[in-house]
Amino acid sequence: MTTTKVVYMLLAMLVAALVSFLSTPMVKSLAYKVGAIDVPKDNRRMHKVPIPRLGGLAIFLAFLLSVLVFADIDRQIRGILLGAVMIVVLGVMDDIMALKALPKLIVQILAAGTAVYHGCVIQFLSNPNVFSTRTYMDLGWLSIPITIIWIVAITNAVNFIDGLDGLAVGVSAISTASLIVIAIMVSEVNITIILCALFGACLGFIPYNLNPAKIFMGDTGSTFLGYIMATLSITGLFKMYAIISFAVPFLILGVPIFDICFAFLRRIAKGQNPMVADRGHVHHRLIDMGFSQKQAVAICYMLTAILGLSAVLLTSSGAFKALILIGAVFVVGAIGFRVIFSNAKKNENMQKDCEKSSDQPDLNAEESSDVTEEDKNE
Repeated sequence: MTTTKVVYMLLAMLVAALVSFLSTPMVKSLAYKVGAIDVPKDNRRMHKVPIPRLGGLAIFLAFLLSVLVFADIDRQIRGILLGAVMIVVLGVMDDIMALKALPKLIVQILAAGTAVYHGCVIQFLSNPNVFSTRTYMDLGWLSIPITIIWIVAITNAVNFIDGLDGLAVGVSAISTASLIVIAIMVSEVNITIILCALFGACLGFIPYNLNPAKIFMGDTGSTFLGYIMATLSITGLFKMYAIISFAVPFLILGVPIFDICFAFLRRIAKGQNPMVADRGHVHHRLIDMGFSQKQAVAICYMLTAILGLSAVLLTSSGAFKALILIGAVFVVGAIGFRVIFSNAKKNENMQKDCEKSSDQPDLNAEESSDVTEEDKNE
């Protein structure tokens, strides 16, 4: 890797960070003007006062400017950027007027299809069968649906974890840092420059988004970050034919992948629409266990860093790679198991207490009814 390329990487990161940091206050003002405000109207939201969203627009603009200046824009990258524009436009509209799930899914599929059409395709997968003489499998025509599913799934996975101050952007930054290290190791210089731009854009936004957040990145930011990481992981990781490369993208994006898989299974088991939001994500369960917002975010950061480090070590040479992977998966699995199941008894007791209290007469029922009706009129 030449000195010029290293300089480009650093400049791409610094410029994106600076633009993101300086443009966020302007985006915040824009959010107030267009009505992109997140009002805490249900128990899923952890904030108590209205907070402007749309902050993802600053991340996108910083990323795009840095990429256009420092990266080589070939056909594949052009397709990725076109799809990113579609995702951001969709996100802006959703942050302003709250779109329904089906139209959003259709646009996400179209954006993924745009990237696929321009060559961003998972054509090969490393063979997970260690006893086979073939090191990789050619997916053939299956490459198109598999790629679209991957992009749409990761796009929504990052969106799903965007529930606490600084959570999604911090997890994305840590995952991007892992992708940068691996891209350098496999000599993907242009992808590294683009990833550095993404990392810098996240860093510039984080000071405004940490608890207590001054602005949310909204669907504009969370879906954009998910889409970009999904597409760049295809160009930088899935093309590796080493057997272990099959696990690398899943490790790096392990936290959002686990959360979206668990969310879908949980909602389907309850007979609910899997695309309808609820209060059962990993970060919600951490809060219910008694952790503060900052502690819950720190735990998710730690899990992402552990998985990212495992991915880096698996990509590099070393005799203890498999052992490190097993250890990391065990730790993450143990923590995940505790997060999901440890508060089951507590929730059951709370529900019983609520049922008991509901049986008692409400002396202020008439007053409460009047207030409710007044609120409805407002």
